[in-house]
Amino acid sequence: MSGRPERVGVLDVGCFSAQLVVVDRARGSLLHPEVSHKVRLRMDRALDERGRITKAGVDELVSAVRQARRLADRAEVTTLVPFATSVIRDAANGADVMEQVATRSGVGLGVLSGPEEARLSFLAARRWFGWSAGPLVVMDVGGGTVEIAAGEAETPDFARSLPIGARTLTREWLDDVAASPRRLRDLRSHLTKRIDDVLPAEVTGRAVGCSKVFEQLARLAGARPQRDGLSVPRRLTIDDLRACIPRLASRSARQRARLPGISAHRARQSLAGAVVAEALMSTAGRDVVEICPWSTREGLLLSLIERPDRVDHQIRVA
Repeated sequence: MSGRPERVGVLDVGCFSAQLVVVDRARGSLLHPEVSHKVRLRMDRALDERGRITKAGVDELVSAVRQARRLADRAEVTTLVPFATSVIRDAANGADVMEQVATRSGVGLGVLSGPEEARLSFLAARRWFGWSAGPLVVMDVGGGTVEIAAGEAETPDFARSLPIGARTLTREWLDDVAASPRRLRDLRSHLTKRIDDVLPAEVTGRAVGCSKVFEQLARLAGARPQRDGLSVPRRLTIDDLRACIPRLASRSARQRARLPGISAHRARQSLAGAVVAEALMSTAGRDVVEICPWSTREGLLLSLIERPDRVDHQIRVA
């Protein structure tokens, strides 16, 4: 044996950031990674009217991925799994963009299917809350998609993905349209039908929210800020969530960004995020969600640490 530490890393390239997290398999912890580095991105501004990522957007991606690769090399990462989320994967020129990133940075971005994202979020929530939590219903609201998974074990019995993420809904329902009560009712009715069509007849278990959307909504509703630490319990009730929706609907994106928990770069899509979160909770029959700070990225890291043989089956290199 060489004695060289076996370090695994995940590079999560999404709409608002490219985040590299590196953990030592033998003695590391997701709570105390060897490297955690984030480069801010604004891919929401890099999409043209045809849904294509612009040249400036590709340049921004390449720069972020190159920076992450240098850090991974410096940290002597033995296994690096880079993946792109829906904003890149589902762009009209997504395949070409990922090819350009690979050619110019030397890093080939992979993609996860929606159900696989749901399963990884479920694994992350299971590890965070532990076996004593019993059955879980895990909800993950992203920009492009929403993932739902439920079950009693380490892997869910049910895992689904729907193209009703906060960015998607903002573009299709709320972009340049007054967020009138009627418009919001129509959107909620649409979401309820989409969610109800995929949910099993009976869903049991503790509800968990795994995403920045749930984190920020919980903070808006009065949960303690992130600076108080990951381990602080946070929750969001459906009554508090319903009270948040008119607060967001009555404000512009710039005004929303002044509210507790609502970041400037997510403010524009925060209303749609709140509406879909409420529809998820209501349709699943859950009055409270407990907030999990881990999601797909951490689920993938856990797989690399615990079951590296499974990762090839989870992620597909584009």
